[in-house]
Amino acid sequence: MADDNNKPPLIPGSNGKIPKPKFSFYWIYILLIGVFLAMTFFNFNGSTKKIDEARLRKLISEQYVEKIQAVNKDYARIYIKKDKLSLPEFKDVQNNRSFSGDAPQYTFQFSTPESFEKLVSEEQVKRDAKGDPIIENGRPVIVENPVYIENVSERNWGSDFLGLVFPILLLVVAWFFIMRMMNRGSGGGGQIFNIGKSKAQLFDKDTMVTINFNDVAGLQEAKVEIMEIVDFLKSPLKYTQLGGKIPKGALLVGPPGTGKTLLAKAVAGEAKVPFFSLSGSDFVEMFVGVGASRVRDLFKQAKEKAPCIIFIDEIDAIGRARGRNSFTGGNDERENTLNQLLTEMDGFSSNNGVIILAATNRADILDRALLRAGRFDRQIHVELPDLEERKAIFLVHMRGLKYDVEGINVEFLSKQTPGFSGADIANVCNEAALIAARKEKETIEKQDFIDAIDRIVGGLEKRNKIISKHEKEVIAYHESGHAAVSWLLEHGHPLVKVTIVPRGKSLGAAWYLPEERQITTFDQMFDEISSALGGRAAEEIFFGKISTGALSDLEKITKQAFSMVVYFGLNDKIGNLSFYDSTGQQEYSFTKPYSEKTAETIDSEISKLVESAYARAKTILLENKNKVEKLAQQLLTKEVIYREDLENIFGVRPFQEEKLILENGNNQDAEAKEAPAIPESIPDDKGTESESKSETESQSQTKE
Repeated sequence: MADDNNKPPLIPGSNGKIPKPKFSFYWIYILLIGVFLAMTFFNFNGSTKKIDEARLRKLISEQYVEKIQAVNKDYARIYIKKDKLSLPEFKDVQNNRSFSGDAPQYTFQFSTPESFEKLVSEEQVKRDAKGDPIIENGRPVIVENPVYIENVSERNWGSDFLGLVFPILLLVVAWFFIMRMMNRGSGGGGQIFNIGKSKAQLFDKDTMVTINFNDVAGLQEAKVEIMEIVDFLKSPLKYTQLGGKIPKGALLVGPPGTGKTLLAKAVAGEAKVPFFSLSGSDFVEMFVGVGASRVRDLFKQAKEKAPCIIFIDEIDAIGRARGRNSFTGGNDERENTLNQLLTEMDGFSSNNGVIILAATNRADILDRALLRAGRFDRQIHVELPDLEERKAIFLVHMRGLKYDVEGINVEFLSKQTPGFSGADIANVCNEAALIAARKEKETIEKQDFIDAIDRIVGGLEKRNKIISKHEKEVIAYHESGHAAVSWLLEHGHPLVKVTIVPRGKSLGAAWYLPEERQITTFDQMFDEISSALGGRAAEEIFFGKISTGALSDLEKITKQAFSMVVYFGLNDKIGNLSFYDSTGQQEYSFTKPYSEKTAETIDSEISKLVESAYARAKTILLENKNKVEKLAQQLLTKEVIYREDLENIFGVRPFQEEKLILENGNNQDAEAKEAPAIPESIPDDKGTESESKSETESQSQTKE
């Protein structure tokens, strides 16, 4: 019995049979090229051997040559006498197939026919004992039975035929090759004859998506609206009997990484109907009219498959408002594509049973005609997850992880990641697994998740980075100023830890846990500005100088103060006015929505607001100067201090705040990894400030 292990693996769907290898048409091309090269570079005139002039002279002088043929005045064929071939001198040709045939044994390449005739004549002259030619009657004496050159004119019919046919054959092969390339693939894509075909990927009963709504954590409100579309496709009679009509389109709007594409995949998995998926950039091509042609072909295929769903990801690639780029001149292919899309979505032709889903994070720049009812009937906002939704997302992404179930509190992780999107949480889970594997652990522990959050938000620790003693002191007092002001202000963010260990591009960081709120008051924003200026205020108080370490602090508070005055109407002098433009048209305008006098007032009020916050921060630090200095010295010693350290120095925070779930995560061990936060930027060795990649108020840390 044969060993089953030696059998080749079976291909799924082959019914236990090993499929025969498919013949490749390219072998014909290779064979034709090989024949051409062989006929070009190889000699098919027999197994003859080329000889040099010295050997030829010897053969002629010894009278071994029976016949000489000069072919086309190009080369000579040398025939040896049959009775001489057995001599040892002809050992080199005795094994050739020409030994017993009529083919020549040697060939000689001469330069000119005249020189060759002279060579043959010279070697057939009788010579005396000294080797000089014998002359009689003024003429040299010729040997008996001399060999005369026979001039032969021949044509290589194979080469001539190949030279005539090969160019034509090459054109035919190239034509077939081009035709095969143009007709390859189902969608046509970028091929010449199919360039106007849709590039959408079709998911039907044979390639159905396996993702369903159970794989989409959070997004409860969005799922309710999107499930109604799925339900209509499954049970249309329930709606049509009441006179209802299926929505023609739904637009998913939200920040990157919030799960818009994942929600569309879940729709494909739940609806069990044909699903066309493509990106907005798939319509864009260098040729004029291709985008519109692909739109037409897409809807043609969709109508044939109806009921079905079309999903266009990043629709802003073709849906940008028309007319904004008119100053560029020439033909705007993107606008033509958008016009065709608008016509197909709500034109004279009926699209019954075809639902369009689209996703974008730039809904403000989309064309208004695209957003009107009848095209995208509803906009589904997919926002960043809140606390409970993050908890559910963690549970989804931790399904396949081997982690310490008892030691890891999912609620703790969700508390530590405010502002994280679903993609960020997935990255945290994956990074935690990689960190645990790097440490050769059998299970993922809580500290691995904390390290993963720190790694993603702040970057890697750089304990070996060279920092002078004075710079380290400045960094310590800078971070202590932030921590102290934030601790002593009512609306300051709850502190988690402070560190002066370089991480990523930052040389120090203060980790906070921002409160998740939907509206913000003037006092809350003013306290945040004061806390952000605490670092620079501490530098001025303790060193009498200020550094570039507050660059990101100043950038953040300037934008915040500008928003308070210009957008939110939180300034008494400007009043209840807002110059914010939600349509996005203002960014393309060359004029401001307010006068020059108002602009001067805005600049003045922003400066007053920031300077008053700075004076407030200095006052708080001066009132608690000894405690701040003690905190800075402790930070220089430990490099990392936690919430409990501030409580020991400043006392328990007198303000009510949300209870932090920090159990088992706030040990005062300097070797332990820290809780997550956004590192604040501080001066580097070049006197400039490095910024963290995380956004303010969108992560679990506050960048300074």
